[in-house]
Amino acid sequence: MISLKEIKNDLPAGIVVFLVAVPLCLGIAMASGAPLFSGIIAGIVGGIVVTLISGSQLGVSGPAAGLAVIVLQAIQSLGNFEVFLSAVVLAGAIQLGLGFLKAGSIGYYFPTSVIKGMLAGIGVIIILKQIPHAFGYDTNLEGNVHYIEPDGGTTFTALFDALNYITPGAIIISVLSLAILILWDQVLTKKHKVFQLIQGPLVVVVLGIILNVVFRDFYPQLALGNNHLVELPVADSFTGFLQQFTTPDFSRVLTYDVLFLAATLAIVASLETLLCLEATDKLDPYKRISPANRELVAQGVGNMVSGFIGGLPVTQVIVRSSANIQSGGRTKLASLIHGLLILISVILLPGVLNMIPLASLAAILIIVGFKLAKPALFKSMYRSGWNQFLPFIVTIVAIVFTDLLTGIGIGMAVAIVNVLRNNYKVSHYLYKDKTEGAREQYYMILAEEISFLNKGNILQTLRRLPDNVDLEIDYSKSAYVDPDVKEVIEDFKETARGKNINLTVKEIEEGEDVRAGKVLI
Repeated sequence: MISLKEIKNDLPAGIVVFLVAVPLCLGIAMASGAPLFSGIIAGIVGGIVVTLISGSQLGVSGPAAGLAVIVLQAIQSLGNFEVFLSAVVLAGAIQLGLGFLKAGSIGYYFPTSVIKGMLAGIGVIIILKQIPHAFGYDTNLEGNVHYIEPDGGTTFTALFDALNYITPGAIIISVLSLAILILWDQVLTKKHKVFQLIQGPLVVVVLGIILNVVFRDFYPQLALGNNHLVELPVADSFTGFLQQFTTPDFSRVLTYDVLFLAATLAIVASLETLLCLEATDKLDPYKRISPANRELVAQGVGNMVSGFIGGLPVTQVIVRSSANIQSGGRTKLASLIHGLLILISVILLPGVLNMIPLASLAAILIIVGFKLAKPALFKSMYRSGWNQFLPFIVTIVAIVFTDLLTGIGIGMAVAIVNVLRNNYKVSHYLYKDKTEGAREQYYMILAEEISFLNKGNILQTLRRLPDNVDLEIDYSKSAYVDPDVKEVIEDFKETARGKNINLTVKEIEEGEDVRAGKVLI
């Protein structure tokens, strides 16, 4: 249900997300080797169709940079964009099925440290990728989040290349924009409510347009060329606008290549959506929990619609979602407004949008990136201990030096190793009790859940026990003891005889259900 109660917050937030989304939609289409308008279509579908079905209040959907490489390779291998669209439609149908099968819960199994690392890593990437645009070096594509650039360079070589292509007009606009955004956020919004209603990013975009017009008319040496501005396809008529839509070719839909591509798109898009959904909920100031299964249904319908009319695959995307939150969005109305504005703008105002300097958008995104990767977050995670900090920092580094999904995978691997390591350590508790003049008495109490991973630790502890002692092994309160561990205990009975160890084993009594805390009848 769309509510108008928060329109004073959602309207300016929707405008900001719209301004951020347009160049990203175009850039991702370019990075994917697809028609530019296909990115716009995906942005419209994500903003309108997905929003209306989704239960996420702050999530924003659209074409995802994380899928750009898959899409690029798919279009090249299939040799036909229309055939690729059939795979997008099929991927949406698979996502729809996953939603109905309640597969959305998979997103809950990603640890907080990895999700926060994903957010911070994306923040770092946003900053690094936008710095060249702030300098006026706009050869690299908007929307690219991979370490390896399309031209063969890297994120960091692009930073150094930017120093050789400094555009004074772009620097003036970006520096003034950053100053306004910081002043707006830190000072003005706290002074008067009018500054909360009129968002800083909107002022920055208007300022950028005005400054470039002034440069063009009075200081031509500072004027920005078309390659430094948003480049939106412009149709000369409504018929020309409709002709930019493309229908899919289903003639090869049952071939292995298309089926495999559809499954790949569905899995990767669903995973990216669920991770972004979890991350967006963590950023939500009201801490609302979005229904994951409903989100998969919404994304499935969105991809089917997008594929049918010539759009790229869509996912929920953290850059636009975080921009929505940072700009004061409160409900899904903000996302809907952003989708409607994309649709209206490409019909009525493509010329005005093409006047927006990329330097202005770079300043907005740099602030968004900083808010995602605040130094305070790093301090907080460090104070939480290495079990939290290590997966967090590894996820960030991996995302920066690879790409989003690879980085998350590496972060998850580190988190899992941490879990296994901790599980290995906490398998049991051993303590000693000695009565004067008597033999030393050792007690080993096993944990509630003992898996085969604990076998080595328990075995080492038993081997270190001295001779001529008493030992009681107690797993009567354990809910589960792996057969491998029971075998270790049985084998130790023979070892105990040779070391003169009096061994007692307290097992789960027959008929006792430790999990339920009651005796079964």
